[in-house]
Amino acid sequence: MAVGLHAFAFLLLIAPMAPHQKEQKAKEHIVQVSFIPPPPPPPPPPPPPPEPPKQPPPKIIKQVVPPPTPPPPAPPPAVEEVSQMAVQAPPPAPPAPPAPPTEITASQDLSYNSRIQPRYPPQAIRMRHEGTVVLMILVGTDGSPKDIKVDKSSGFHELDRAAMDAARRWRFNPTVRNGQKVEGYARVPVNFNLNQM
Repeated sequence: MAVGLHAFAFLLLIAPMAPHQKEQKAKEHIVQVSFIPPPPPPPPPPPPPPEPPKQPPPKIIKQVVPPPTPPPPAPPPAVEEVSQMAVQAPPPAPPAPPAPPTEITASQDLSYNSRIQPRYPPQAIRMRHEGTVVLMILVGTDGSPKDIKVDKSSGFHELDRAAMDAARRWRFNPTVRNGQKVEGYARVPVNFNLNQM
């Protein structure tokens, strides 16, 4: 019986394989394929028509129009009689601003209320420095120097400094224009000479 069981088991194993081979053959179908040649390429597009010759654009002629004449001026309005009503006077003008500083020239007299001689610097004496300093001084309406600058140097710093220090203490008579005192610039030479000490 053992042989029978083995034979039966062998048949069971072979049985599923056999129909499988038949199914494979059944599934294999031969298909005939025939290739169709591709359609011929389309014909090339026709060439563009030749362009007509270009004509230059017509010249635009601008007609010059004379400027319009202005209408005649309207006649002035009739002057009405002034009534007896009081007419208000315009407000008084504000006072004039102070006159700008003027330069005092040689033709104008520059007078001093007080002029202190500058002190000769000891270092300049030792080094035997001499020279003339020209100062540009803005003289205020009260006669005091408002601004002092060296217009022309003596060539020695200590002499220039001594001249400026002395000028700060000077008092001037300010320039008078139209009856009013005004600010003005003055050029003042200051001499440093060892022989005049």
